Amino acid sequence: MSVIKMRFIFKIFLLITLSGFLLGEETTLHLWHPMPAPSRAVLNELVAEYESLNPGIKVHLLYKENEEVRMAYMSATGFTEGGPDLLYGPSDFTGALVEMDIIKPLEDLFTAEELAAFDPKGLTWYNDHLYQIGDELGNHLALVYNKRLFAEVGLDRPPNSLQEMVEFGKLLTKDKDGDGIIDQYGLVWNFTEPFFFMPFYASYGGWVMDEDQNPTLNNQAAVKAFEFVRDMRDKHKIIPRECDYDVADSKFNSGTAAMLINGAWAWAKYMESPHVDFGLAVLPVNEETGLFPAPMVATKGYFLNPYLDGERLDQVLDLVKFLTGPEAQYEYASRLATIPTLLAVREHPDIANDPIIRTSIEQVQRGKAMPISPQMRAIWDAMRPAYQNVLGGSMTPVEGAKYQQDLAVQKVAELFEGADIDQDAVNYTAYLVYLAGILLVVWAVYKLIKAFIFPLIKGVPGVQVQESRFGVLMVAPAALFIFGVVVYPFFYNLVISFSNMGLTTVNDWEIIGLAQYGKVMTDVQFYNFFLKTVIWTVVNVTLHVFFGVMLALLLNRPLPGKGIIRVLLILPWAVPSYITALTWRGMFNIDYGAVNVILKNLFGLEPISWLIDPTNAFIAVIITNVWLGIPFMMIIALGGLQSIPQELYEAASIDGASAWQQFKNITLPLLKPVMIPAVTLGIVWTFNNINVVWLVSNGGQPGDQTHILVSFVYRAAFNLYRYGYAAAFSVLIFLMLAFFSVKFMQRSKVTKAAY
Repeated sequence: MSVIKMRFIFKIFLLITLSGFLLGEETTLHLWHPMPAPSRAVLNELVAEYESLNPGIKVHLLYKENEEVRMAYMSATGFTEGGPDLLYGPSDFTGALVEMDIIKPLEDLFTAEELAAFDPKGLTWYNDHLYQIGDELGNHLALVYNKRLFAEVGLDRPPNSLQEMVEFGKLLTKDKDGDGIIDQYGLVWNFTEPFFFMPFYASYGGWVMDEDQNPTLNNQAAVKAFEFVRDMRDKHKIIPRECDYDVADSKFNSGTAAMLINGAWAWAKYMESPHVDFGLAVLPVNEETGLFPAPMVATKGYFLNPYLDGERLDQVLDLVKFLTGPEAQYEYASRLATIPTLLAVREHPDIANDPIIRTSIEQVQRGKAMPISPQMRAIWDAMRPAYQNVLGGSMTPVEGAKYQQDLAVQKVAELFEGADIDQDAVNYTAYLVYLAGILLVVWAVYKLIKAFIFPLIKGVPGVQVQESRFGVLMVAPAALFIFGVVVYPFFYNLVISFSNMGLTTVNDWEIIGLAQYGKVMTDVQFYNFFLKTVIWTVVNVTLHVFFGVMLALLLNRPLPGKGIIRVLLILPWAVPSYITALTWRGMFNIDYGAVNVILKNLFGLEPISWLIDPTNAFIAVIITNVWLGIPFMMIIALGGLQSIPQELYEAASIDGASAWQQFKNITLPLLKPVMIPAVTLGIVWTFNNINVVWLVSNGGQPGDQTHILVSFVYRAAFNLYRYGYAAAFSVLIFLMLAFFSVKFMQRSKVTKAAY
């Protein structure tokens, strides 16, 4: 680079630096949200307008899915006192965030006149404090229908009752080409999730909890609702045999489903679809009971970080008032047909006369407010497996109702377990933990001084002191990085495993000794999932090694187009695992998945319910992971094969050894030093591989029966906030894997010379 260019770059740098001082330091406010694409587009425009009105402020937006943004906020704010300035989400976040003390009360930050401008349902109060300012009311389900498909069968209105909805569904469900496969369904919705089941449960008179926040799930209403949903699929055949959110959304949006039960967050997309003549109706009355389905209704809005104060708090409040103000709410409502929380905006002629918004408001009036207490999280986790087991056929509706009630009671107790630890029973083990911790710190300090300080003082024998110091300084950045991302989190997790950290104690937890380990070791689920994890690991790694070595042997021979074949075989490993897992999930769909299509066309087999039956779902997860893991073993084995001297095979051939004898006496012994570390690594990876299990089975479905240890502990930590229990669980997993790895490497004598 020339001197002139260097001077030019220096001047530009100096100009930028000086302009920063002259213009003043810019403030960046952080907002995390789960808004879908249409809402994100409006938010981006509003933020751009706000930034233009406030030149010294930038707003950084971070999108995450609904559950992901909740967990990320809890981790960032609850454990590190960091996190974003603003969190946007539904009101059901409130209970858990309040119990963890990681959102700020708002009643003193707004005037009475400002709050009076909102619909009271748009303000989320909990324990006599205001915690959320809403910009949208609803987050509710309603019946969406395609007028074009209705007209094709002579229907000019939506159904007036659930029973009529079934009859309409029969007319609208079609096998257009006569191949025995349904091409158009009368009704679709995400019937794997209990949130979408709630309207039917309410239409039979049921609700999730009583006034004291106790679960109310074992009743005739639950039995009747289970039967109604199951009959729509199995008896009337108007809904797909397998249908999650993405399947339902895709079918309706592409014009291959006539009716859809979905929320207000998705309507804008359907209104823009060329395949849909959009119509919206309230969920129709249940003639059997005379009750309307009551979807859960929630507010969407803004929560404030509890650590905000001073000028930054004022800036964040100004941003909130802008994003919940009349202009912003009008933009959302007019473009996305959402219900504004400001009464003045709702009365605007463009909004008041919008037929979609009017219907949406009518549906909200027939709904019920979603409970915002943290018990709701436990109830969802209890309803999901029961509901899925009933649909999967492993439970009757009566058994499912009882199971979900018993499980909900258990999970609610687990949710608050950290607050009622019997100190008298655990104090003696707490003292042992403190003593062990002190000894560990002393040992670590001694090792640190011995490893880093002594060389600086004395120097290393045969090495100049200056060189020794230079070496330590060169190693220091890497050591600090490893300490930050590996060592500190490991020991923090270890400490947490001896604590009572949970939902209500996340900010004031204390060491309680070995109580959490006792809970894990006495939990029957630990042993059930351990056995399943062992089966999962053994089957996967065995198939990884077998097919990996076979393919490596093939590629090690002269082969036409070997380079192309090698690239194709590596692709499953090169593609991000989450993409592969989601692709395989679609391929396992019972109706249109590629796996069943191939089995039918090539072998004449009937469709297999891969993701509905627990055993089949576990096999599907294994198939996916085998596909993902073979390339790694193949590459390792191929490298090992190419390092074996060809002279050994030539000598064996001269001595008359067969191909099998050469493989047994030359290939296998010389591959062993290469493959044993790879197998050890593969076992550890597979044992801890949550991605494939979680994505293919959609979080352990059906009925939480496809979990392995790591996916179960993930749900315990982030769904029920059992942080101490989950930490103890994970430490036990680590100890098992560490013990196995050391023993496996020792017994295999991998470090012993092969020849």
